[in-house]
Amino acid sequence: MSAFKADFARAHVQPSPNHGERRDGRRPDIILLHYTGMGTAEGALDWLCRPESQVSSHYFVFEDGRVMQLVPEERRAWHAGKSSWHGETDINSSSIGIEIANAGHPGGLPEFPDAQIEAVIELCRDCGQRWAIAPERVLGHSDVAPVRKVDPGEKFPWARLAAAGVGHWVEPASITGGRFFQKGDVGQPIEALQSMLSLYGYGTEINGEFSEKLKGEVEAFQRHFRPERIDGIADFSTIDTLHRLLSALPRYS
Repeated sequence: MSAFKADFARAHVQPSPNHGERRDGRRPDIILLHYTGMGTAEGALDWLCRPESQVSSHYFVFEDGRVMQLVPEERRAWHAGKSSWHGETDINSSSIGIEIANAGHPGGLPEFPDAQIEAVIELCRDCGQRWAIAPERVLGHSDVAPVRKVDPGEKFPWARLAAAGVGHWVEPASITGGRFFQKGDVGQPIEALQSMLSLYGYGTEINGEFSEKLKGEVEAFQRHFRPERIDGIADFSTIDTLHRLLSALPRYS
């Protein structure tokens, strides 16, 4: 692909050939955050720009805060894979993908540098304003692809983004004792939990059975919204945090 004008003024353009048309005339209404999960930023960027990789993103953010744009926002980058949110399964057509250079779980979950996070905040604000993207639709790859993906990981500072006006967040409830639900449980309380996750956007089947899939969805929720403990167990802290997030959504408040 030839050079194009960056949508984000501070971005430098490095075109990737891996993109296509957004299907059915979709406009982006999700910002999807990833970590690269590779040893070096340079290696990750090179991979996203190789035709044989069949992957790309709209933006790439280096550790020092430099931003590269690989695909024009009007085009469909290939970053989400098999995923869903609120019943929609073509997340690539409905999202702007941002890859954040970080070795992630394979590299021991290194911290995200301040300069990098500030750049991510600025980029998300800019994209969100131009496309009128709702705060609750700033998501992690693990939200739209639980079990299969775990990025940007539990060390990603979602609370810091929310304090800067990016994303949807409530302070997680403290981890205490009390009743909890886990894999193998069945019944109405499990159905209620599934309904809440589904209402928020997760692709959760409502059948009253705490399956391995539901465990992965609870882990994905915890990884984003209650990162202190990620165990796939729906304890009071997890359920209360989810309930307050739902209550804070405009359509439910």
